[in-house]
Amino acid sequence: MISFIHTADLHFGVENYGRIDQKTGIHSRLLDFENAFNLCVDYAIEQRVDFFLICGDVYKTAYPSPTQQDIFTKALLRIYQADIPVVIIVGNHDIPLSFGKTHALSIFAQLPLENIHILAKPETITIHTKSGPVAIVAIPWPSKSNLALARTASSGSEITGQIGEHISSIITHFEQKLDPAIPAVLAAHLSVSEGLYSGSEKTALFGSDPIVLPSALALEKFDYIALGHLHRYQIVPASKPIIYPGSIERIDFGERAEEKGFCHITIQQDAATGTKRTTNHAFIRVPTRRFVQIDILLQAQSLDQTQFCISEIEKYDIQNAIVKIVYTVPIDTKDRVDKIIIEKACTGAWYLVGIFPKYLQEPKKRRFANINALLEPRELITEYIKHTYKQQPLQDNVLAKFAALAEEVRSEQEVTQK
Repeated sequence: MISFIHTADLHFGVENYGRIDQKTGIHSRLLDFENAFNLCVDYAIEQRVDFFLICGDVYKTAYPSPTQQDIFTKALLRIYQADIPVVIIVGNHDIPLSFGKTHALSIFAQLPLENIHILAKPETITIHTKSGPVAIVAIPWPSKSNLALARTASSGSEITGQIGEHISSIITHFEQKLDPAIPAVLAAHLSVSEGLYSGSEKTALFGSDPIVLPSALALEKFDYIALGHLHRYQIVPASKPIIYPGSIERIDFGERAEEKGFCHITIQQDAATGTKRTTNHAFIRVPTRRFVQIDILLQAQSLDQTQFCISEIEKYDIQNAIVKIVYTVPIDTKDRVDKIIIEKACTGAWYLVGIFPKYLQEPKKRRFANINALLEPRELITEYIKHTYKQQPLQDNVLAKFAALAEEVRSEQEVTQK
């Protein structure tokens, strides 16, 4: 039986919604991500897994700070010292935008450390574990610099589509050369067409990523398809397991309702046949920093809006959480919320993002819904007035003026015809 950890999107360097820790001098969010990843490493060592797989985006940017590099390196060496091979696929956040500059993980590829594999281009490698060999088909983030593309596309969308097609052909090519007697894992950092985006990712990623169909991944010789890039843990519907473990910690409020963690995978080989294998995976939840968004709809008749907000906040557990408060002010109601008092009521929160008012406005009415070119002029004016003016006497006056003008036009037409 082959047993391994599948994680991704560690994003060391995310420092939104936090503060400097007084004991360490390190940003509190970086400590949150360190804690979450260390729990994953602890589990891997305790379970004595055969290898440890990270499917991209170790860092938030391609230029991690020395502190961020130090935190990740310490965790990586703990895995290495436990004699657990490590495979890391390079993700889009690890790659610099400027041509010619190296990716953020290249330093580990230069060190003379066996069993730490940094894969920055599409390739197949075989790692040797205590339970036997495993073939890894690596598909790092599909940038134009690490894929040989024909220069036939004339637009951004065509280039994106061409990259997606090229990825599919590369995966098929590698899969056909696999030895069916050896367990095989496809490890990639990319978007699959059936994948679900987290909140902030929908606008940042959707429409700009190369997309691959599940059928291009769930090929016969793959025992498991390990993906990174999308921050939500999910099983993509396909004929074989296609798994996103999600980010190891919450990135923003778009992920506030999502559980965070990593996956523990086992590939069990049939002793009788030697080739038939069964794959199972378990999602291991990691306790992470809570994100709490409190949406409050103020009551128009409420005399003390501030106290009403506090009563709503008290319904939530905000202790040690990252909190955002959004209160909605009804139409024709003055905003009388005292934000200073609200801030004092949130002293138990780890970090208060802000207190944001939202003002309701009277919905715009659809005008001239019944007007069309087949109506007579008088009917057109009647419909226009009905949707524009409220006073009936004004409507009568306008119609009377219209009748007079219409009669004048008719008379002129009769004179012209004579």
